[in-house]
Amino acid sequence: MSLRIVVLAKQVPDTRNVGKDAMTAEGTVNRSALPAIFNPEDLNALEQALRLKDQHPGSTVTLLTMGPGRAASIIREGLFRGADNGYLLTDRAFAGADTLATSYALSMAIRKIKDYDIIIGGRQAIDGDTAQVGPQVAEKLGLTQITYAEEILHVDEAVRTITVKRHIDGGVETVEGPLPIVITVNGSAAPCRPRNAKLVQKYKHALTPTEKAQQAPAYPELYEQRPYLNLVEWSVADVDGDLAQCGLSGSPTKVKTIQNIVFQAKESKTLTSSDADVEGLIVELLANHTIG
Repeated sequence: MSLRIVVLAKQVPDTRNVGKDAMTAEGTVNRSALPAIFNPEDLNALEQALRLKDQHPGSTVTLLTMGPGRAASIIREGLFRGADNGYLLTDRAFAGADTLATSYALSMAIRKIKDYDIIIGGRQAIDGDTAQVGPQVAEKLGLTQITYAEEILHVDEAVRTITVKRHIDGGVETVEGPLPIVITVNGSAAPCRPRNAKLVQKYKHALTPTEKAQQAPAYPELYEQRPYLNLVEWSVADVDGDLAQCGLSGSPTKVKTIQNIVFQAKESKTLTSSDADVEGLIVELLANHTIG
């Protein structure tokens, strides 16, 4: 049985190393001040998709991402690791989207893709930590969803069901769901395989129309000879989206106030393992309301 798998991926600012410039005055992440990376849990999801592709010959893995033009690097990264193609949702009208507007845009793009058996993505993105987009996409498409997945165990070709091991408080459980389905994957799942050198050579010149217009490729004839190097861009109009439900206009979540907290060490203290030192530290932390 060949499977048609769509992987939801996002380019995110690396919020694991933030400084005082990490947030803007409007309460949004200052993306220009942080390096852009492939969302870590989306890489876990990609690995599960690629394992299914390995197990079911003829299967395809399609990346779907939404963001500015530079987010095309996420598609290339997926291609380097074994994905077959990808789509970039990019339009000024998508800017400022919260989870509701993001899931709307993604669901409209998936409807345009049409043929899919499994939609899989990371549990959450590190620039928001909401874990809402995957479940909202499932609701908008009217599909079953399995969240907090650790491993996809089996796909039954005869009855079109999928068996998944998922994380729950205190342990794991094994659940079964019908295809098509939406699955979100935990960061504790298997890490994604590294880039494949042959695939890097094959796809390193893959560009979107916007990138080609900006960069003026040295070998333009390549894109006629090798169609797989042409990455697809979709706008709101391309996915038949409603502008009122996209970007800021479709986002009921509004930032009221923000507070930047940056920890900077001004002094240090060396403690021994003696009871007196440990007791003194606890008293100090309690007095400063750091604990307790």
